[in-house]
Amino acid sequence: MTYYYKPRCKCKGKKCSCGASWAYIEDIGIDPKTGKRKQKKKSGFRTKKEAEAAAAILKNEINQGIYVEETNLTFEEFAYEWLSTYEVKGNVKESTVRIRKHEIKRLLDYFAKLRLKSITRPQYQDALNELKKRGYAQNTIEGANRTGRMIFKKAVELGVLKKDPTEFTYVPKNKKTIKDLEEKKDLPNYLEKQELKHFLDIAKKMGLNQDYIIFLLLAYTGIRTGELCSLKWKDINMEEQTISISKTYYNPTNNRKEYKLLTPKTDTSARIIDIDESVISELIKHKSYQNKVIMKYRDVYHNEDFVFAGIDELPGYPFYIKKIENRMRRLLKLAGLNTELTPHSLRHTHTSLLAEAGVSLPQIMERLGHKNEDTTKNVYLHVTKEMKKEASKKFKELMENL
Repeated sequence: MTYYYKPRCKCKGKKCSCGASWAYIEDIGIDPKTGKRKQKKKSGFRTKKEAEAAAAILKNEINQGIYVEETNLTFEEFAYEWLSTYEVKGNVKESTVRIRKHEIKRLLDYFAKLRLKSITRPQYQDALNELKKRGYAQNTIEGANRTGRMIFKKAVELGVLKKDPTEFTYVPKNKKTIKDLEEKKDLPNYLEKQELKHFLDIAKKMGLNQDYIIFLLLAYTGIRTGELCSLKWKDINMEEQTISISKTYYNPTNNRKEYKLLTPKTDTSARIIDIDESVISELIKHKSYQNKVIMKYRDVYHNEDFVFAGIDELPGYPFYIKKIENRMRRLLKLAGLNTELTPHSLRHTHTSLLAEAGVSLPQIMERLGHKNEDTTKNVYLHVTKEMKKEASKKFKELMENL
């Protein structure tokens, strides 16, 4: 049943200035919590006909079962409500929740106090464009957009929002210049074969304690730095010559005592990697050395079986990622190589050298624990393209020598 009414004008015969208008009240069902009738009230219509037309639309939505009673919560309120439910999911890692918090903060600059239902598609697109203008990295904007989409999608799923304003929006991208294409700036930095050999030689001769085995392992396996920091001796099978990757190191504050071990980055990240005799030999030497350290600091050693652990300061606690980054920068400087390279660059280096050795892309991705990774594909295609050119050149030389 629909009830139409017009609030009594309070102007008492004078020229009307109170804005009295037509309104409607419509039954929209039964409140499941109280069992009482629920009603929808809306005012602001200039004529009774306008009120009747709006009520007819509402009735039609109710009859079709598509009526949505939109929430009055602000974006900030709903976003943190969503985050609290997202956080309690058993399959969401602490590191992922931390990333989502940062991404919500990016969006709060534009939507914090706006009601969720009032945010439009143009407003959302403007926010993405503005993040680009402010100089945020492409990955940062894509992350904020990914979280924004999850929030609005959940609101629609819960029936508290009619339309998702993120639909059909996009993250603006930098236009590549001819110079960018010529210099192939989209390719990640990695070391060439001779550069890697030089880097490892420097690590062996001038590296700090454990440097050589750390960077040898990163370069020869392609594992992530977090995977390396979390490695335990039980993960290494000396006889089978394999390393089992089943966890990753997490420590956002770099407080070495407050580290956590989390599940790998993705399902495909959990894997077993084959290693060769040279790596096994260095690991055996490292294990022998570490046993002496454990004996020396046995009363205070944090003996949790970590392969790469501190010695003088907090003995036994695992190395943290920032420490390895700093050590690599030092060695790159000593080697006269690009100091902007990171431990992750050794992962790309491993990809390029496997491709050069003729290993197939599926095999490389399985070794790296990738299900789908554009960066790996770009490196692989770049290297194999150069190899194909070399094959063509060799064929030409063969025919010329006849």
